[in-house]
Amino acid sequence: MKHTATIAKGSIKIPVSDHTWVDQSLRNSEIRYRRLFESAQDGILILNAETGAISDVNPFLIDMLGYSREEFVEKKLWEVGAFKDIEASRNSFLALKKNKFIRYENLPLKTKDGRLVQVEFVSNVYLVGDEKVIQCNIRDISDRKRAEAALRAKEEAHWSMIENLEDHWMLIKNLPVGVVVYAPDTRIVLCNPEASQLLGVSSDQMLGKKARDPVWRFVREDGTRMPVNEFPVKQVIATGHVLKNFVLGFALGRDGEYRWVLVNAYPQFDDEELLRQVVVTFADISDIKSAEERNRRHIEHLAALVENDRAINFSFDLNLSLKTLLTHVLVQLGVDAADVLLFNPTARTLEYVAGRGFHSRAIEHARQPLGEGYAGRAAQDRSIVHIPDLAKEHDNYLRGILLAGENFVSYHGVPLIAKGQIMGVLEVFHRTRLVRDEEWLDFLKALASQAAIAIDNVTLFDNLQHSNTELFQAYDATIEGWSRALELRDDETEGHAQRVAVLTVKLARLFGLSDAELVQVRWGALLHDIGKMAIPDGILLKHDTLTKEEWVVMKKHTVFAFEMLSPIRYLRSALDIPYAHHEKWDGSGYPLGLKGEQIPLVARIFAVADVWDALRSDRRYRSSWSVAKVRKHLRSLAGTHFDPRVVKMCLDSDVLVEKKTTELH
Repeated sequence: MKHTATIAKGSIKIPVSDHTWVDQSLRNSEIRYRRLFESAQDGILILNAETGAISDVNPFLIDMLGYSREEFVEKKLWEVGAFKDIEASRNSFLALKKNKFIRYENLPLKTKDGRLVQVEFVSNVYLVGDEKVIQCNIRDISDRKRAEAALRAKEEAHWSMIENLEDHWMLIKNLPVGVVVYAPDTRIVLCNPEASQLLGVSSDQMLGKKARDPVWRFVREDGTRMPVNEFPVKQVIATGHVLKNFVLGFALGRDGEYRWVLVNAYPQFDDEELLRQVVVTFADISDIKSAEERNRRHIEHLAALVENDRAINFSFDLNLSLKTLLTHVLVQLGVDAADVLLFNPTARTLEYVAGRGFHSRAIEHARQPLGEGYAGRAAQDRSIVHIPDLAKEHDNYLRGILLAGENFVSYHGVPLIAKGQIMGVLEVFHRTRLVRDEEWLDFLKALASQAAIAIDNVTLFDNLQHSNTELFQAYDATIEGWSRALELRDDETEGHAQRVAVLTVKLARLFGLSDAELVQVRWGALLHDIGKMAIPDGILLKHDTLTKEEWVVMKKHTVFAFEMLSPIRYLRSALDIPYAHHEKWDGSGYPLGLKGEQIPLVARIFAVADVWDALRSDRRYRSSWSVAKVRKHLRSLAGTHFDPRVVKMCLDSDVLVEKKTTELH
């Protein structure tokens, strides 16, 4: 993909097309996404949002379903064997186009060898450039379903024993599932060893306790505190109904880690249909919940990295890119504040550029020398600096931030390195003391890598802009030099090229030409007579009327201009004026005898401006004409020498009004 940008010079801009570094950045982003796509432990399908055709499939899904890549690619979803029997697949595609998101919790897919795989199927519509695509994430949940089925089988086997609890208590004591028996007033009357171990309280401590006693702090699946009246035993006593597959978490002590259990509660009644007791079973599902949480985090991390890549590669606003990234740092890593310090290679200091989560603005004054303080040390050593307790060890700079009321207790500083060069430091701060695992640290490094790429991209772009500005100025100065060199040969036209260039640009703007096109218009106007450099002095500087043979030579200056300028790539778009400014509307001009709109628009515009300036200037053989006389002359030649529309547009505008001229007609 070829990107273009513009470099401003006054009110004129030039195109910048050689953005190979942007292409490389996009390729790097695509490589990172491809690696994630290829190594993902979920099946992934990419569909065309308009046709439903599959454009890509990752290796995991190929292995899961047993179909080859060729049996997926360019097929509609419902044409692939695994999805043929899924009646909803075509309807799902239509729903996706409308709703942008769809999810199936328990979808049966048949592999190529006939096995049935239970999957969780989630699809989203994304915009990639101007194209809409659908990404389908397909997770194999067969193991989870088998585990749930095993739990249900155990529960059903246990139910028969629970109905005759007293007869089977010795057997229940040895069950691998926790069993607790509650009296109608919610007192615990029995519990087996598994329940005691699972709930972390000895049998002696549990017996006699009521559901409302604060032995455990129960929470719902969403992590919110569970009121006593929602506890399963309370619900069963209130309704008399069996309660199945109720998930709750609990922690022992104030800072204990949550353990998750699957709860089933069964009421038992006496002969008079009065509630005798409630039997509750607890099955430990902490491992399942942990796996689900890891998968959720993994998906969120992937989504965050993709969003960061988008912000980095499609914007050269460093502040915007870093704010997007820092938002993900706070949300995905669960930190309280984060900032990016940019390395200034001239001053060899780290300076604040962006931050989120701070209570005060003290961090914005950050300016740390390389090698000093935690950030300076991280940058110089190119290694992560972790300070678990800032109260015991902190540098002078951070002490000022802490005194500003931030109350940070721990710190990580990660060097930002791109292409072997230090770009800055990503700092994260914590106001609570938490233990971070390797997964957390790896994601912090990934985000730091993206921050380094963002800084490197913007630095390269700024350098490219600066280089192109200097290059443009050099081009412009060279062209003006050529124009002046030509005028030195003919003192009668001194300043003419500069004046007519200004006037032509003003007139061309009336016709809606872009800033980039106006640059070429100006250069073409400055060089309109460059071909006269090849005309012999005896002809160019002759005071008498030229002979017929001499006019033949003189008219060749437009061809000489084309031959001189066309090998220069950046001037090819400026050739229309030097080559065609002597063409006439009626076809009587030279060098090609073009007629009407065959003549390039800019050449038609220049022809009017050229004659205006020539007639308004003094020459050795005549004095300048009045404004009214020139206007009348232009009108008289409209339709023969000049494009009538160009003449009308020019004369009707105020572009031809001269500041020192009061005569208008």
